[in-house]
Order: sequence, then structure tokens, then C-alpha cells
Amino acid sequence: MGLLGILLGLGLLIWLAFRGWSVLLFAPAAALVAAALAGEPLLASWTQIFMGSAARFLAQFFPLFLLGALFGKLMNDSGSVTAIADVMTTWLGKGRAILAVVLAGALVTYGGVSLFVAFFVLVPMAQALFRAAGIPRRLMPAAIVLGTSTFTMTALPGTPAIQNAIPMPFFGTTPFAAPGLGLIAATVMLGISLWWLRRAEATACRTSEGYGEDADIAPGVAARDEMVRERATAAREFDPVEMAHGQPSPKPPSVLRAAVPLVVVITVNLLMSLLILPRLDVSFLAEERWGGTSLSAVAGVWSVVVALAAAILVLVVLNRGRLPSLRESMDAGANASVLPAVSIASLVGFGAVIAALPPFAQVRDWVLTIGGGPLVSLAVATNVLAALTGSASGGLTIALDALGETYMGLASQLGIDPALLHRVAVIGSGTLDILPHNGAVVSLLALCGSSHRESYFDIVMVGIVSSLLALATVIGLGSLFGAF
Repeated sequence: MGLLGILLGLGLLIWLAFRGWSVLLFAPAAALVAAALAGEPLLASWTQIFMGSAARFLAQFFPLFLLGALFGKLMNDSGSVTAIADVMTTWLGKGRAILAVVLAGALVTYGGVSLFVAFFVLVPMAQALFRAAGIPRRLMPAAIVLGTSTFTMTALPGTPAIQNAIPMPFFGTTPFAAPGLGLIAATVMLGISLWWLRRAEATACRTSEGYGEDADIAPGVAARDEMVRERATAAREFDPVEMAHGQPSPKPPSVLRAAVPLVVVITVNLLMSLLILPRLDVSFLAEERWGGTSLSAVAGVWSVVVALAAAILVLVVLNRGRLPSLRESMDAGANASVLPAVSIASLVGFGAVIAALPPFAQVRDWVLTIGGGPLVSLAVATNVLAALTGSASGGLTIALDALGETYMGLASQLGIDPALLHRVAVIGSGTLDILPHNGAVVSLLALCGSSHRESYFDIVMVGIVSSLLALATVIGLGSLFGAF
């Protein structure tokens, strides 16, 4: 009955997520179904295991959600994201419309802008470019996914994405773990995906398909759709409803001024990770009042937090005149972080209850005996859990909560660099999470006015197939040469 309970709990989680139910309700409900069938005490499972794990996740990562959402909202309301998108449009023009959309998305998300903030700017940009170039509207979601949700989220070294931060406390790594392998993975994702999109564009040109007709829906209307909102907040780090709050600048800044905060995020993150924190005396962290922890467990999160805070300060100083409703914008950014953080924490709590059930030992043993060694089994575990939850960050945290200590033990025995585990886990979390029920996919399709039937196959090619090939490349190279 225990294994049946795990399967039923997972099935209930997937079904309710697909139906758009609030994860705050269905995650504990699904966990309690699994606990009941395993004969475990229900109240203790909820208050001691579920809530304890969810609280630990929030304690570790809420500062990243808060500052990331705030930075994204201020970048949007200052006009900085629009300025960068406009420059890409001017430089590359309609002849390279797909590349312009991809690069604009990559630049702003690698610089720390939240995914859904980027969506709201990139969709109108893509509509104008694709219409002028005669590229089918159905390819817009795939181009935006490629630029925002693939290599800048999981592969590029130093990315401030929450997915890149999650393995750091488990493996004692930094945001720049295995930088060489990350760059190779990013090249594979970008190269294969651009080839596919250019091929699709050429085919559409030969058949005179054309742009098509825009759907009669405004981005703001799609963002307020309750089903879109519920799925979105369980998948990424920004509540799309908050995009309507605050007052965007009527005139964007120059592209140089717009890009400075992005450069600050990357530069400060690098300096904190590699130069500043390693030189600090933080032996006090071992004391009980500081959590009895170590620098390796917190350095990664500290690096990203300081980088985002510095970028926010620089952004406000450079654009104070373009933020007439600064308090409202900051309130909206802060509010936008809460529901996603608590939603993903609920998924983590669900995973903790499942991992605490006695039958889960059989699941763990099965995962660890998958052929190909620890790297392959880690990739499978993160892929499967991200697919089941429809959330890269939720699935990754569940996998590492349950198996992170085990993989660190295996790494020590087999001489595997934890940085390699970090990069494999992060890339693995960003592959099968892009299934039809994924909140980012549902939200993006709604914003673009597209359907799964029209656009999802191309999303699969750029978001899943290219990422799986990059993951296989990293595992192969890492097995041969280690982390680099």
C-alpha cells in the first residue's frame, strides 16, 4: 500500500496541477493521501514534515525570490527591459527576427530579470518582428522559451536563476560551478534550437504560410486568468498579476543605462563567489545561533543576494526620474515574490513527506541502481521529479532533499567533483519540466494567444530535446574529464 500511496499522491498532484488548482491546497492534500495509505500519522506528516521542509526552503531561498522579483519589476517599470529589446530589434531587424527575440530574452534573464517580466516585454516585440518578417506566429513561444528558459536558466555559469542556486547548499558549490561544461551545454542548446527554428522558418517561407492572425487577447487579460496564475506561480518566481501594479516609465532609458544593472548582477556575483567570500573569516557560522553551518553552505546564496541588491541600488540611482511611483513598483515586486515562493515551498513539502515514507527507500534504491553511474541517476531523478511537478525548482529541490546527501557520499567515494553534480542536476531540472502542464508554458501560450496544438511541438524541440542533448554531452564530458 505504501508504494501505491506514493503513486496516488503523485497522480493527484499532477491531475490537480493540470486542472489549475492552487498548489497551496493540493500539495498538502496529495501528501496526506500518500501518508494515509502508508499508515503514517497525518497531522505529524503535515505539521512536522511537510511544513518543516517548506519552512527550510523559504529560509534558504526566499531572499532570492524577493530580490529577483523586485529587480525584475524595477527593470520593467524603468523601461530598461524595453530599451534592450528595442535595441535588439534595431540591430538585427526583421531579417533576423528569431535571433533578435532569443538574444533579447537571453540578455535580460541572464542579467537577473524574472521570467514573467521578460515575457511581457518579449511578446509584443516578437509580434512586431514576426509580423514584419512574415514568420508564423506559432513559432513565437518557442523563440521566447529558447531565450529565457533554457541555457540562461540552467547552463550559463553564474546565472542568478533560482534553479542554479538550489544545489549550492547541498553540494557546497557556487553559481559558477563547472563553467566550461556550462558553456558547452549552452552552445549545444542554442545551436540545435536555432537550427530548428530557422528550418521551421524556411519551411514556412517556402509554403507561403505567413504570420497569421493575432488572437484577440491582451497580455494583461491573460495574466489575470486564475488558471494561468496558479500554474505560473508554481513554476517560476514572479506572480504575473503584479505586472499591472506600479507605473511604467513612458520613455525608456538609453541602452547603456539599461544594461548597467545587468552587468552589475553578473560582475558582483562573480566577485563575491570567487574573490570576496573565500577571503572572509566566517568561522562564527559554526555557532548554534547562526545555524551551525559553514560558508560552503551559504556562500552561493549570499553571492546572488548581494549581486541582486547591488543591481537594484544601481538601477534606482540611474533611473530615479523614470520611476515616478517607486514605492508602488517596489511593493508590487515584493508582493510578486510571495505566492511563487510559498507555492514552490509547498511542492518541496510534498516531496519531503513522500521521501519520509518507508516505501520511498525502494524508490531511492531503484534510482541509485540506474545504469550509467551517479551522474545518470541524478539526471533521471531531477528530470522525473521536475516533470511530475511541472516545476524545475520544485522538482530539483525535492530530488536533492531526498538524495542530495547520498550523492555527496557517492561523489566522495568515486572522486566526483560536486561542481559536476551541480551542473548535471540543474540542467536535468530544466528539461522535462517543460511538459504541457508547466506553468511557464501555459502562461506564455496565453500571452501569445497560441494553443498547445499550434506551438507546443516547437517548444519541445527547443526546450526539451536540445536540453536533453546538452545534458547527455555534459554527462559524457564530465565522466571523461571531470568538472571544468
